[in-house]
Amino acid sequence: MSSPDGTTETSTAPDTRTRLVTTTASLLQRQGYEATSIKRITTDAGATFGSLYHFFPGGKEELAAEALRFGADDFARLLRKGLASTEDPAEAVASCALLLADTLRESEWTDGCPVAATALELIGRSPLLQQASDDALRDWRSLIADKLRRGGLPDDAADSLACTVLSTLEGAELLSRVSGDDEPLRLAAQHLPVLVEAARRDA
Repeated sequence: MSSPDGTTETSTAPDTRTRLVTTTASLLQRQGYEATSIKRITTDAGATFGSLYHFFPGGKEELAAEALRFGADDFARLLRKGLASTEDPAEAVASCALLLADTLRESEWTDGCPVAATALELIGRSPLLQQASDDALRDWRSLIADKLRRGGLPDDAADSLACTVLSTLEGAELLSRVSGDDEPLRLAAQHLPVLVEAARRDA
């Protein structure tokens, strides 16, 4: 298992910095930034206030930015798994939607996109967190676009369609979490391949 600083954990118990980051990532994912207090982070992570400020002198905001990057990497791994599941880009984007549906069901609809809950509540208020969120979304879009290009779409078409695919996945995930039903993601898995195939025909 890789820790948030890029090193590999060799013991069964993660170090304090790793616990702080992973705990914060989970809390942000489930309840957003404002509802996540430093006290809750340190309690859940089994850490002290002093250790938090030792690793993150900028406090909660700096820690949250690192946690967003960590959570974004996890989401990217899910996308890579779905995109690598088949050579066909149409089937691959459907696989991403179905994997996301599986993840949400297993978490009882709590473990959604690690960026969305935080990004929307802090637009214009935290350039650090807004940048971390924007970087994550751009990285995810790039992963999808690369798959579409390998499937035969030209660069411009792949980039624009990747934006639509990601927007659909994010929107369907939100609807699924709110309703406690994976139908929106299953519908996305049906309709996204149609868009991909249409784009390939038009390319």
